[in-house]
Amino acid sequence: MKPEELLAMADKTSSDLDRYEHRIHVCTESGCISVQSDVLLKNIGEEVKRRNNQDKVCVKGVGCMGLCCNGPLVRVDDVMYQFVKPEHAGVIVESLSAQPIQELLCDTGQPFFARQKLVVRDNSGRVDPESLVDCVAHGAYQALLKVLTTMTPQQVIQEISDSGLRGRGGAGFPTGLKWSMVAKTGGRDKYLICNGDEGDPGAFMDRSVMEGDPHRVLEGMAIAAYAVGAENGVIYVRAEYPLAVKRLTKAINMARRHELLGPNIFGTNFNFNIELRLGAGAFVCGEETALIASVEGKRGVPRPRPPYPANYGLFGCPTLINNVETYANVAPIINKGAAWFAQIGTEKSKGTKIFALTGKIRNTGLIEVPMGIPLRDIIYDIAGGIPDGKAFKAVQTGGPSGGCIPAELLDITVDYESLAKAGSIMGSGGMIVMDETSNMADVARFFMEFCMTESCGKCIPCRVGTYEMHELLDRICEKRGTPEDLQLLKDLCDMVKQTSLCGLGQSAPNPVLSTLRYFEQEYQNLIAEAQAARGQVTQAITGEHIELEVLP
Repeated sequence: MKPEELLAMADKTSSDLDRYEHRIHVCTESGCISVQSDVLLKNIGEEVKRRNNQDKVCVKGVGCMGLCCNGPLVRVDDVMYQFVKPEHAGVIVESLSAQPIQELLCDTGQPFFARQKLVVRDNSGRVDPESLVDCVAHGAYQALLKVLTTMTPQQVIQEISDSGLRGRGGAGFPTGLKWSMVAKTGGRDKYLICNGDEGDPGAFMDRSVMEGDPHRVLEGMAIAAYAVGAENGVIYVRAEYPLAVKRLTKAINMARRHELLGPNIFGTNFNFNIELRLGAGAFVCGEETALIASVEGKRGVPRPRPPYPANYGLFGCPTLINNVETYANVAPIINKGAAWFAQIGTEKSKGTKIFALTGKIRNTGLIEVPMGIPLRDIIYDIAGGIPDGKAFKAVQTGGPSGGCIPAELLDITVDYESLAKAGSIMGSGGMIVMDETSNMADVARFFMEFCMTESCGKCIPCRVGTYEMHELLDRICEKRGTPEDLQLLKDLCDMVKQTSLCGLGQSAPNPVLSTLRYFEQEYQNLIAEAQAARGQVTQAITGEHIELEVLP
C-alpha cells in the first residue's frame, strides 16, 4: 500500500460513515458476548434491514466500553444503554426517531466514565475490531506512515524515551532504554515479541485491547521493529483467549493483504512480518525467558539472566519484548508527541494505566486513568465504593505477585514508586477490592496456592518454598498454627524472595509480606484461637486447670 492509498482509504471511509444519520455500537468483547451481545447485534442489524434503514443507520460491533458489570452495553449516537437484551433490538431501533429508552439508560456522566482518560483505549467502543477500513478511518497506521516517511529509527527511540513511557507488563522498565539496547546490538537477525500471556487472576486488560483494537497493537509492534531493526515479530497469547486469537489472526491477515505488513511497507525498504504463537496457559510464561523458550517449542521455564533477551533472546538473537499495553501506547505518542504524553501522570510515572477492577465494589470493569490518581478516587468515585454498607478493607494490586494495600493508605497515589513503597507493585493492572468480611491470611493463602500451582519447578526455592509456605498458611487459617509457624513463614518469605530464579518466585511472597505488614494481628488471632482450642482439649482430657501453652 502506498501512503496516498492509506490516506485515501481513511478519507473515503470517514465520508461513508458521515452519511449515516444514526450509529448503533454494540460491545462484542468476551464479557458482553457471554450475555448474548452477539445475538443482540444480529437482531439489531436484522431490525434495521427490516425497516429498510441500512442507508441511514450504521450498526457495528465494537470493543469494550468499560462498565462490564452492566453489560451488554450499547451506544446509540450520544446515548448509552445498559443491561440490554436481544429482545430489546426492536425498541432500540424504534427509539432512533423518538425519545431514549429511560429504563435502559446508562449515565455516561457518572465518575466511572468522567474520571477516566483514554489513550490506549481511545478507539475502544468506537471501531469495529474486525474491519481494517474502519480502524484506518479512525487513525490506524497513520503513526507508522509518519515514522517510515519522516523519522529515523534513532528519532523514534528518542521520542519514546522523551515520552517517559515505561513497560506496562509490571516491572516498569523504561521503554525507550530497552529499545535502544536492542537497537545497539549487532547482527542482522533481530526479533520482536509482544507478550500477551496475561495470567493474573482477575486481570483482562491486555485481552480487551487485543479483542477491541488489534490493529493498534500491530502498529505499535511495527513502529518498534523499525526503531530497533527487527524484521520478524511474534505475538504470544494464551489459548484461553479464543476471541483475541481470532481477531488478531484476522487483523494480521488483513494487514498483510493491504501491504501494511510484509515487504517494503509504504514503498520503503522496511520489511516486517508478524506471526501468532499460542501459549498453554502457564503463568510462568509471562516471564521473558520462559516465554522465549515456549516460542522456540521448548518447555516454558526461565533461565538465569544475564544474558538478557536484548542481547540473547529468541533463537539466540537480540530480542525486544514488551507487553500488549506498552505497544498500544506507541502510536498515540508518535501521533501527538512525547511532550503530550509526558504531561500526563507523575514525574516518574508518565501516561495512563489500564486497570481491571474486580471484587467487592459496585462498578466492576475496565478503566484507564492517569498515573498518579489517588487510590481513594478509584475505589470510591470510579468503582462506586463498597456495596451492602460494608467497609473497605484492602485492595490487592499487581496480581498474585502484588501486595494488599490497607484502608489507612487509601490516599496514596497510583504510580510505580508509591505502590512499591506501600509493599505492592503496579503489575499488569489487576485490582481486587476486599471488604471487611475478608480474612487477610486467607487472601494470602489463595494467592500462594496460585503461585505454588504455577511454579515451573525448575528451582528449589520456588518449587519447595511456595509449597511449604502454603502448608504453613493452611495450618494458620485452619486454626492449627503456632507462633513458630508464623516465624517460619516469615523466614521462608525472605528465603524465597532472595534466592528464586525468576520473577515469579521472587515476587511470590509479596501477598504474604504485605498482609503480615498491615494485618499481622489477624494471623496472631488465628494462632491464639488455635492455642486456646488445644488448651481446652488438654484440660478436658486431664480434668485439671492448666495455663494455655503451645503443645507439641
